[in-house]
Amino acid sequence: MIKNFKWLALASLVFVACNNDDAVVANANSTDGKAVTSGTANLSKYVALGDSFAAGFSDGALFIEGQKSGYPNILAQQFAFAGGGEFLNPLMNDNVGGFLAGGVQSARFGKRLYLAPGNVPTAVDGTSSTDISAHLTGPFNNYGIPGAKCIHLAFVGYGSSIGNPYFARMASSPAATVLSDALAQNPTFFSLWIGGNDVLGYATNGGVPTSQDAVTGDDITPVAIFDALYKSMVTKLVAGGTKGVVANLPYVSTLPYFTTVPYNPLSVTVLGGGSAAVGGAAISALNTDLYTPLITALTFFGAPDRIKLLSATSANPLLIKDEALTNLSAQLTAAFTPTLGAATAAFYGAVFGQARQATAADFVTLPTQSAIGAAPTALDSGIGFAPPSPLDKFGITFPLQDKHVLTATEVLEIKVATDAYNVTIAAAASANGLAFVDTKAIMEKLNTTGIVANGYTMKSTYVTGNSFSLDGVHPSPRGYALIANYFLTAINTTYGSNIKGVNLGNYRILYPKVL
Repeated sequence: MIKNFKWLALASLVFVACNNDDAVVANANSTDGKAVTSGTANLSKYVALGDSFAAGFSDGALFIEGQKSGYPNILAQQFAFAGGGEFLNPLMNDNVGGFLAGGVQSARFGKRLYLAPGNVPTAVDGTSSTDISAHLTGPFNNYGIPGAKCIHLAFVGYGSSIGNPYFARMASSPAATVLSDALAQNPTFFSLWIGGNDVLGYATNGGVPTSQDAVTGDDITPVAIFDALYKSMVTKLVAGGTKGVVANLPYVSTLPYFTTVPYNPLSVTVLGGGSAAVGGAAISALNTDLYTPLITALTFFGAPDRIKLLSATSANPLLIKDEALTNLSAQLTAAFTPTLGAATAAFYGAVFGQARQATAADFVTLPTQSAIGAAPTALDSGIGFAPPSPLDKFGITFPLQDKHVLTATEVLEIKVATDAYNVTIAAAASANGLAFVDTKAIMEKLNTTGIVANGYTMKSTYVTGNSFSLDGVHPSPRGYALIANYFLTAINTTYGSNIKGVNLGNYRILYPKVL
């Protein structure tokens, strides 16, 4: 039915620029004619704590040029004009990214992506030269650890061989914690942006529960645990009067990873592989042979709104599984048994018992774009075997599974937790007189009006919005520069400093294949 399903057409990358600069960020061209000063802040020993954003992660990997473009490195460069000292990053060995494990590229920690001809995100050539077991000699100033949750910054064992290799390669000892190593540097100023991974793993899994395991678990961190850990960490960081800057959290569901793939991509031409005539015939057959019988049965069992007939004149939603729905497998099996036989009816019941069409409140994950229209396998069908034709097209005749879609119910779970985390972060900033960056508000602007700075319009649109890298989660170099400028604005406002921001035009949008 569908050949070469490519809905994401980036045939022409146009990066919007304009002449108006109305962004509320630190001015990149002047410091009001006065000498640059740190105000009441002491920037001589700056340490950064956080997750992959602080590390400079980009395009699905950690690599040297990405680390150099991370917001802490940009901050440190600007701090140098106001008494800031040396800022050391635990650099990777190359610009391939990821780790070498047992002499081969680690599948878990893969290579960085670049935009190949045809506008296809593709892994770069070569193999990482950063061995996963190698250890660096510190100390360092950047303690941004890809994958870290709030709990991980103070977790004993996180720097061991069974912890996080990004921290293990730089930890002062296997028993050290991220927080203890950072505090050992006797910082005079710190930045702390943590909490995104406390919901992100659950979200990128499509809301599939895992566990609360301190190292490998991806479930949403309970609010009470986050609150206690975050407050304790800030208390230790500000001891002795140390000043710093903290940031709250945007809703992860607003990242391009979740907003790029439409919930309703099934137009008549898509279903026809580019031909409206073929698509029209396909829609007619689907409505007659599958959708109408399902709608009739679901209506009888009190669920008429789960599935509607496909339209030949408008875009149609994807078929998905929603585990929050009442499971009607037994009822559907009974309804279909007289016409399909017991075995086939049971199969249809199992497949469609919690099926519905997606709505605008659901978010299809970025990797799912390659699954739409593809044949489910025994590993990803959710039923233990590859379904036969005609139920062999994900999102069309077979529901996309839980891992493929963040449903409205799961989005609400994430928003509730994020709102609670943000209350904790704002309270800690206020109680300790820290500079505060409202990244939630920044992301809202990127998702709506955009942010204009240095003649560039920054938006959250995948690839063409200037702000995000090819993994759909982490910023582009220019996106990191924008973040750094907002951090500087908060620091200047709180501590009376007048540190320059950076010109976004000096930072690229995407990294090329070869660096």
